[in-house]
Amino acid sequence: MPDVFSAIDIGTTKVCTLVAQINANDELEVLGVGVVPARGMQKGMVVNIDEAAEAIRASVQRAERTSGRRVTSALVGITGTHIQSVTNTGTVTITRADHLISDEDVERVIETARNTVAIPANREIIHVIARSFTLDGQEGVKNPVGLYGFRLDVEAHIITGAINSIQNLTKCLDTVGVRVENLVLEPLASAEAVLSDDEREAGVALVDIGGGTSDIAVFAGGSVTYTAVIPVGGHQFTQDLVIGLRTPQAAAEQAKLEKGSVEAASIPPEDNISIDVFGHGEPRQVPHRLMNEILRMRATELVELVQAALNRSGYGALLPAGVVFTGGGSSLNGLAQLAEEMLHAPVRVGAPEGVTGLVDTVNDPAYATSVGLLLWAENYEGNGGDEPPESGFDLGALFRNFLGILRNRWAEARN
Repeated sequence: MPDVFSAIDIGTTKVCTLVAQINANDELEVLGVGVVPARGMQKGMVVNIDEAAEAIRASVQRAERTSGRRVTSALVGITGTHIQSVTNTGTVTITRADHLISDEDVERVIETARNTVAIPANREIIHVIARSFTLDGQEGVKNPVGLYGFRLDVEAHIITGAINSIQNLTKCLDTVGVRVENLVLEPLASAEAVLSDDEREAGVALVDIGGGTSDIAVFAGGSVTYTAVIPVGGHQFTQDLVIGLRTPQAAAEQAKLEKGSVEAASIPPEDNISIDVFGHGEPRQVPHRLMNEILRMRATELVELVQAALNRSGYGALLPAGVVFTGGGSSLNGLAQLAEEMLHAPVRVGAPEGVTGLVDTVNDPAYATSVGLLLWAENYEGNGGDEPPESGFDLGALFRNFLGILRNRWAEARN
């Protein structure tokens, strides 16, 4: 296992690079942080390669300066409305004389699930994660290795992304000189940092509210069972204030962070806030209640979209641990309480845990994905790029091969 890890979270509103090491106490210690405003990104996808690459470069350079380490490779988070998921099954027969299930048999059955799913030519598989195994008709087997059997079945959760979006993202990193060790779906990374084992086992939904999108991952029985991306994030909240209050975006963002809340009824009608307004050289007084009413309407829409996604997952009423909000947008005052009322389930806001070092800097829901990527690297990348234990699929090898193909295509295009 390497002693130093790097992770890059490329979002719609910010790019965050973290550098960490395993210290003498066998703890993951954050050594460097580089956070800069994102450019060239929209709803989690690259829309301007040059601008996105420059933002990534600036973030990496800041992390290098604070850590004193070079960043030549990193785990990179991926999200966007192009992300899709599907469930597929695979079956293999155990032909060895002892009929003892091995790691190779698990790999074969997951590979069967991967190869038999219909994936359009313009999409690429990002993750293949086993939800459960069935051995000779016995369902609910979590780890079949070491058991005896004649037939092994798997139900796998397969996450795909658009090839062009993956190419654009990896090209930005390639331009900066950073090798992509692996691409990890952002809500899966965030889950590493904010969810407990008990929550995953009982049933929980993670909602990571980023700048341009909100990512959902549902866990039950210890495994991910459903993923989705909602095209609403913190940026939409700010834009609503820009339109509703007729204020510049920077002023709207500041007002949202400092005085924004989804609680409107409790604000006295005469209570005003001072904010810059288009067409006026000086700040103007606008009703505080109006700002909160605007935020509440968007928050209500977001929770309704979350509820719809949970209903599609089939786990809408089967999540004893409820919903965990994280990401920068989850810090909006009153959001968790509103969601709890609307979803009729426990709701909490999750901050990242599991690291030491610059904890004061990253101990905020906005850094859940970044910290989760580091934890993913520590937990899984040391095993040759394997997925979480329930999968056994060598995603690292897949992406190393895939990125090699992309680089060859770019080289051919230049010629």
